[in-house]
Amino acid sequence: MSLPRARFIFNPRSGHNARNPWLLERARAFIAEHRLDATVVPTERPLHATELARRAIDEGCDLVVAIGGDGTMNEIATALVGTGATLGLIPCGSGNGLGRHLGIPGKGAFRALLDNHSRVIDTGVADGHAFFNAMGLGFDAEISARFNALTTRGLTSYVRTATKTLFGYRTAYYTIRAGEHEVRSRAFIVAVANSDQYGNDCYIAPEARVDDGLLDLTVIQRLTPFNVLPLAERLFTKRLDGSPSVTRLRSDRFLIERSAPGPIHTDGEVREAGANLEVHVLPASLRIAIPAPGAVKVP
Repeated sequence: MSLPRARFIFNPRSGHNARNPWLLERARAFIAEHRLDATVVPTERPLHATELARRAIDEGCDLVVAIGGDGTMNEIATALVGTGATLGLIPCGSGNGLGRHLGIPGKGAFRALLDNHSRVIDTGVADGHAFFNAMGLGFDAEISARFNALTTRGLTSYVRTATKTLFGYRTAYYTIRAGEHEVRSRAFIVAVANSDQYGNDCYIAPEARVDDGLLDLTVIQRLTPFNVLPLAERLFTKRLDGSPSVTRLRSDRFLIERSAPGPIHTDGEVREAGANLEVHVLPASLRIAIPAPGAVKVP
């Protein structure tokens, strides 16, 4: 089955793309091999992918494919929310949280697009900014800012950066409201997730689903030399809910108050936000291409 009219958007600075520029030619070869009604364009600056995606919609594309990491995905998906167009994802960033959650392969992702199979997922909105995988405050945002400044990324770089920052980080006090529930606590991390993981199989919200009309909030109150390794082990084994240092809430809307403005991240992209934040969900607002169930993928 042939694909609809498509635009492939390639971020040359995203994760593995910086080390594997041949992916741009791979996209062009894929289009030529399957005689697709499609073109591929590279991004040139931050937020350029959003501009290119909007232009693709205006020019009649029904499929817009992100070749990059979670940040590239976020920029393109933001332009597609509520349009009816489908997001395609070639995950080649450092974490690839949404791609992993949806079972989109690293290898074989191009050919998976030929399945012409899709799923409708929710969108999270934090302080007016869309996210599709996860957003966060506190240490979460601090590490995202430092990690984004690195020239070499990946899980090893992330762990090294987090370790260097870990015990010098000062927690903030938060008041979090979700319906009748209220949490008041100092917190190391406040994360709100649409999918179950940050990426690299690090599960910040083990029970989260991208199409349930809800968001999953995780509060990690404190990290000490005694609980940091047990918490890390729980993150990678889907057992975070069992920790006494963790509070979890599920809702379609959260109101988060902190003592002062500061950074937040949305899908790893850092931005400044006020002391009071609203985070809510837009149910069933984005269509994304995924492999057909049971399909055999060819690298």
